[in-house]
Amino acid sequence: MSAFNLIKKDERSGARRGQLQTAHGVVQTPVFMPVGTQATVKAMAPCELHAMGAEIILGNTYHLALRPGVEIIRGAGGLHRFMGWDGAILTDSGGYQVFSLSPLRRRRGDGFEFQSHIDGSRLFLGPREAMAIQRGLGSDIAMAFDECTAYPCSHDEAQQSLELTLRWAALCREQERAPGQLVFGIAQGGLYQDLREKAVEGIAAMDFDGVAVGGVSVGETEAEMVQVLDWVAPGLPPEKPHYLMGVGTPRQLVLGVARGIDMFDCVLPTRVGRNGSAYTAAGPIPIKAGRYKDDHSPIEEGCECYACRNFSKAYIRHLLRDSLEAGTFTAVAEQFLACYPAAERG
Repeated sequence: MSAFNLIKKDERSGARRGQLQTAHGVVQTPVFMPVGTQATVKAMAPCELHAMGAEIILGNTYHLALRPGVEIIRGAGGLHRFMGWDGAILTDSGGYQVFSLSPLRRRRGDGFEFQSHIDGSRLFLGPREAMAIQRGLGSDIAMAFDECTAYPCSHDEAQQSLELTLRWAALCREQERAPGQLVFGIAQGGLYQDLREKAVEGIAAMDFDGVAVGGVSVGETEAEMVQVLDWVAPGLPPEKPHYLMGVGTPRQLVLGVARGIDMFDCVLPTRVGRNGSAYTAAGPIPIKAGRYKDDHSPIEEGCECYACRNFSKAYIRHLLRDSLEAGTFTAVAEQFLACYPAAERG
């Protein structure tokens, strides 16, 4: 039985409204997942995440394995108890660190050996190890271990990386899970249509609980990212949740939703907030600018949700969901995108 329930599909786009059942509750989609890489969402307490309506957050296998270590977290009763969060948790597999920490790792056998950026100690991560760590963390959704394709790369490089990722995905699929744990596969393939289509076909055939699109937000333009989504969208299994990893800006969330993406994550919203700015439906606001020093009006006039009094993420999510159920998503998306013009780079 699928953990994903598709409630409604927009008639003029690929946008979907759904529900994802996890061991720690139902997650309403489309959903943005705040990033808590090291068992905390920066500058936010769990009670604040609940107050803004967050139902699922993200943690990272690589970083948690290094500090505090999976044994400490397991001893605390799992990641939920360790960080005081009773909602759902998705853990990345560490595959992104294969890309982002390339100077600190080297290929060895069926995985990569990392030199810790903290103390220089060694950590080996492969498909078996990544799944074992995520099992110990007890996350609701574990991600298959993959190799995130660099940008730019040749077709041959992307093809070799994809073949490795598909082989590792099959190994991850065979590993033991924590009770109730879902596992998502990741489709790679760089900026090559034939490889992206092969990746989605291969991951879909393995019957994971969800399908993620990886290898974006690695330096490509927004237009290139959207092109990847247009390539993969027809092959994404409609009965499974679709996750776009590492994305992104408010504009990119709308573009992704319009192409059938259900789940997103990115460090950007909390980073933007910590640096004194806010996202609104009318565009970004640099709250730290001098002209706002004595402005006591809400972040967004006329909106009574918690996000508009404090943050902006929940309002965007609320707006998208309501428009999907009302059948007005396309009009809302066009109006929203007009407030967030395309950037030259992604």
